[in-house]
Amino acid sequence: MSNYHLIIPSPVGQLTLIANDKGLAAVLWENEDPKRVGIDKGDRSDDFPLLLKTAQQLNEYFNGTRKVFELPLDFHGTEFQQQVWQALLTIPYGETRSYLQIAQQINNEKSVRAVGAANGKNPISIIAPCHRVIGSSGKLTGFAGGLEAKAFLLQLESPTRQAELW
Repeated sequence: MSNYHLIIPSPVGQLTLIANDKGLAAVLWENEDPKRVGIDKGDRSDDFPLLLKTAQQLNEYFNGTRKVFELPLDFHGTEFQQQVWQALLTIPYGETRSYLQIAQQINNEKSVRAVGAANGKNPISIIAPCHRVIGSSGKLTGFAGGLEAKAFLLQLESPTRQAELW
């Protein structure tokens, strides 16, 4: 199955969207470490329907008019990673969870560090909201897009920010 990619501008820098006929496979950061996800970008496509739909939904998200993404996803990773990534999808817009809470959610409380590692390898950033996972102390912790981008995304989703948008 062939992948296709599209590069779009965003408030957190250029994002590379990668999709195939099965679903969205990645949203990668401008300064992405090529070893973090290791996915083939495929050919550039300015008209692949899923890439266009993803770009539209991300634009709506950044404009404050979309809280839930409606896209088919094509995660590639270990069974454990996929459990963590599925747990990310359950974190509501504007809320956060700790790594421990994610570990408890997947019934593996002792796997906090492994949850952190899987979270760091999440290939579908923003849409599978790894930015909503924070340290137990409430501190922002590592993020592939950088802590500044993580803070921006959390601020974008905060209730006080939403009040400013209206």
